[in-house]
Amino acid sequence: MFYGIMIAVVAVLLFSMFNVLMEYERGVIFVLGRFWKVKGPGLIILIPVIQRMVKIGLRTVVMDVPSQDVISRDNVSVKVNAVVYFRVVEPDKALIQVENYYEAISQLAQTTLRSVLGQHELDEMLSEREKLNADVQKILDGQANAWGIKVANVEIKHVDLDESMIRAIAKQAEAERERRAKVIHADGEFQASAQLTKAAEVLAAQPQAIQLRYLQTLSDIGQTNSTLIVFPIPMEMLKAYQAALPTTPQK
Repeated sequence: MFYGIMIAVVAVLLFSMFNVLMEYERGVIFVLGRFWKVKGPGLIILIPVIQRMVKIGLRTVVMDVPSQDVISRDNVSVKVNAVVYFRVVEPDKALIQVENYYEAISQLAQTTLRSVLGQHELDEMLSEREKLNADVQKILDGQANAWGIKVANVEIKHVDLDESMIRAIAKQAEAERERRAKVIHADGEFQASAQLTKAAEVLAAQPQAIQLRYLQTLSDIGQTNSTLIVFPIPMEMLKAYQAALPTTPQK
């Protein structure tokens, strides 16, 4: 009986000596509680009781940052959520320097997101996401480097507003569109008036051109069903008639 137990214990110890790590895994080896080295992938042989191994994954982790209440620099309250892509590059630091690196990155991402976005106005949050993503990623990567973690990317997914703010933004956008329409209309009127001024100068310099314009006007009226009859009278005839009139003696 005793020998059977001993054989079973020895078999278990021998079996625990052999460990296989996948390509995306590394083993942090401790000898009597002290860090020794990082090994893997492949077959890893450990001395039972004396050596202990902790597996760490090296694949990129996609972490969803919970929705955060953010007050922008122009005092607008919004809810913002994001996604963070990171991976372990130094397994020994990720295991030794921080108790739970996933939870640490999550909390750090939440506080950094609130801090960075709170320094910008609402318009910047909506129109400059790439810049804000880069700012948050840079801060996260700088602080997570001490934990042996590389933050590869940060993406802001949603910026949610309440209904009152959405209506206010819609009114602002409508007012902006009306302003642009008025500016375009005024600019068109200005250009048209400039062209009319040039046309008037040409007609004034060429009296024959006025006669041609009269004829063109008559042709246009004749093509319609209008009952209006127009008789163009040259200005020279009116001037000659006015000159023929007797002058009224002044009392």
